[in-house]
Amino acid sequence: MSVTSQAAAAAATAARAARPVERLACATGAALIASGLFHLGVFFVDGGPWDGPVSWRKPFTFGVSFGLTLIAVAWVTSYVRMAGRTRAALLALFSADCVLEVAGITVQAWRGVPSHFDMETPADTAVAMSLAVGGAILVGVLGTFAVAAFRSEPGGPAGMPAALRAGFALLAVGLLSGAVMIARGVVDTRTGHQQAAYHSTGMLKPLHGVTLHAVLVLPALAWAVSRTGWTAARQRRAVLAGAWLYAAAAAGALGWGVLTA
Repeated sequence: MSVTSQAAAAAATAARAARPVERLACATGAALIASGLFHLGVFFVDGGPWDGPVSWRKPFTFGVSFGLTLIAVAWVTSYVRMAGRTRAALLALFSADCVLEVAGITVQAWRGVPSHFDMETPADTAVAMSLAVGGAILVGVLGTFAVAAFRSEPGGPAGMPAALRAGFALLAVGLLSGAVMIARGVVDTRTGHQQAAYHSTGMLKPLHGVTLHAVLVLPALAWAVSRTGWTAARQRRAVLAGAWLYAAAAAGALGWGVLTA
């Protein structure tokens, strides 16, 4: 059997074995990705700026990013040792929160107004604050998964524990940078400097974007090297090398953000 056939068979087996909440999370993630790609098409048809607080870029990037992250979290947390009911509740909450975040950003894009730090009208304020609350929920849910991953060694292939712990550690950096951007932007907006809010947070955006997906990339690396026939020790070394390279990429993203801000 070819490698492609083996991967397809493994994916089909995993899909059949998935719990309802995992299937729901993956279906929701796929819908968010589809929404993001649709808005990329809208950008090509409608035009407009790619950068800035009002752009079709935002529903595209947020839809794809949240969709990928949701699917990744549904997959990688199957290796995290925690109570099944707790994990199911957290995944359901995370799925709903991802929809809330993408929906708020998408609605504001269609209205032609900024999604973050916009408090010009009661409706804009409601959206901005819902996004901020949703961000706090994201931190709480993903932080709980991260604590569980460090408290007890995750299962899976030889390199998976290191991949998950490094992935969640880098994800924590992404969440922290996002929280800093929100806090700084809200302060600027509250003090009457709304335009400054969009520029003052720019230096952290590359770091934020890169680190959010470590929890997908590094476990995928661990899964890939587990199919090579390498020894367990070699698999762990490969994952650790990938983690250090990813950390270097995150540092580079921060440096790029600082230089171009």
